[in-house]
Amino acid sequence: MDEYQDMLRATVATAGNDHRLGANEAPPAVISMFIGEELMDILESIEKGTVYKDRVASHMEIGVDMLPLFRKDTTDRNRTSPFAFTGNKFEFRMVGSSQSIAGPNIALNTIVADELEQFADVLEGAVDFKEALNGLIIKTISEHKRIIFNGNGYEDAWLEEAARRGLSNYKTTPDALPHYIDEKNVALFSKHKVFTEVEMRSRCEVHLENYCKVLKIEALTMAEMVRKDIIPAAYTYLKRLSETAVAVKSACPELDCAMEINMLKYLRTLTDSLYVNINKLEEILAGAEKCGSELESAFYYRDKVLPVMGELRSAADEIERFVGEKYWPYPTYGELLFSV
Repeated sequence: MDEYQDMLRATVATAGNDHRLGANEAPPAVISMFIGEELMDILESIEKGTVYKDRVASHMEIGVDMLPLFRKDTTDRNRTSPFAFTGNKFEFRMVGSSQSIAGPNIALNTIVADELEQFADVLEGAVDFKEALNGLIIKTISEHKRIIFNGNGYEDAWLEEAARRGLSNYKTTPDALPHYIDEKNVALFSKHKVFTEVEMRSRCEVHLENYCKVLKIEALTMAEMVRKDIIPAAYTYLKRLSETAVAVKSACPELDCAMEINMLKYLRTLTDSLYVNINKLEEILAGAEKCGSELESAFYYRDKVLPVMGELRSAADEIERFVGEKYWPYPTYGELLFSV
């Protein structure tokens, strides 16, 4: 994992996973391994040549004195870890729900095969097998323990610590996918006759193309939703609000319609923002056709298209807060979260 963290990150790089990794209920984009306190203590005792002492079982702090004490599992599960040991297996949690597990599995199996081959080369030629094995284990722990992290992967402090350790942090798909064709990664798959260099480059191109197509489809869909549904809904509500303000003022001239007027101004500002940004989005999408390569296109979509989509969504989300439910053309966030 330490030697090929860039390759593992590339195998799970997709447009959808860029939103997931590092967010709630998903591991961060930094590759690390969780093994639990007990196994960590064992590795440290092996590395230092000291006698391992069993860890005293701790109890969970529930905060209610009336409830019985529960022993804390020494392995835990650590939902914030990309690669966690959970008692009798490791879980690779970075794979997106829409992804096939074939790609990550091929990478994991090839990496493990390569490491086992390196171990076999050392041990098969050893004069003293036990001494060579002990030295190999200590050397491996010492050189690669930086990949082990048993803490909270959501904390900003971990990103700073990961940078100090020299671990990679490829936050987006365009950052990660080019590592498919790094010299060491191509050599790995070629050596074990899994993929040729041409096949590695092909996979990189296909994944980059898919990233661009997904974002293009999402951007075009967003533009159509905003232009055909959200802007008309906002104007329908603005009209209703204007008529209400006029009717109230006509019925009671002494009443102050400041609330209606302020809402009208605010909603009109948001609607204007939608109009400006939807035209900007369509103009930027047209510019994507001028990109010379799939990698250039991927960075274009990330750096140019996604920010405008974010501005469009921000304005639409804010409009949803004020527009009456019967005027809104789509299920609201409240309905999606609590009524489905």
